[in-house]
Amino acid sequence: MPELPEVETTRRGVEPFVVGKRISRVLVHDRRLRWPVDLSLIDAVTGQTIRRAGRRAKYLLLETGAGTLILHLGMSGSLRVLPVDVPRIAHDHVDIELDSGWTLRFNDPRRFGSLMFTADDPALHPLLKSLAPEPLEDDFDTEYLWKITRRRSVAIKQLIMNARLVVGVGNIYASEALFRARIRPRRRSRTLSRAECAKLVRAIKATLAMAVKVGGTTLRDYVGADGNPGYFRQKLYVYERAGQPCRVCRHPVKQFTQGARSTYWCSTCQH
Repeated sequence: MPELPEVETTRRGVEPFVVGKRISRVLVHDRRLRWPVDLSLIDAVTGQTIRRAGRRAKYLLLETGAGTLILHLGMSGSLRVLPVDVPRIAHDHVDIELDSGWTLRFNDPRRFGSLMFTADDPALHPLLKSLAPEPLEDDFDTEYLWKITRRRSVAIKQLIMNARLVVGVGNIYASEALFRARIRPRRRSRTLSRAECAKLVRAIKATLAMAVKVGGTTLRDYVGADGNPGYFRQKLYVYERAGQPCRVCRHPVKQFTQGARSTYWCSTCQH
């Protein structure tokens, strides 16, 4: 599933092509996404100029004078920038054509993505209004993590993946950040010391920043706006490396199921 770094990479990829450009046409080839695409958004944004390409958590926000398109890549989606005359391929569901001759083409084989429109402040949209602080921004700091862990006995990996507490730290980056912080995934959140909270905040920020820098992580389906895969997989310490030697201590990386998701860790390095 595309996580925060993949979505941020996509945002940065499309931004130079869309900001200041007018939407000349929207083609919804198949509206059967996670929620059926409301075709009224076509009239709402056609002819509008895109003022900003933003992101909130894993949602891409294309802001116009009439309102904001809210797009989620789902589990397997990608948003590519292509010349308008490039033939469609399987699972190309939506084209947002621009007056520059480029199109934003949304492809989603599993159809868990979504495309919505709001004429109001997108921060008040039901999908966005309850989201927690962004991990790459200043609001997510040691004091914040210390505060939200104090009365919670849930495992720390599950806590940092809870979008109501921290947005955008998906399964890959949770495992990687906990390894960097040398904290085992099953640790009860309330047992972390203030120093460990500081270490984990730094690890989350460093892990996500590095992933954004190299274009995200391609494990199966993800490609960026230019059609290229992300290269963070080459830098993974533990994720999907069960049985392989730890890159630090050389002991085998372990794997177990946690909250219906695979967790990878090193029992020697993480305490």
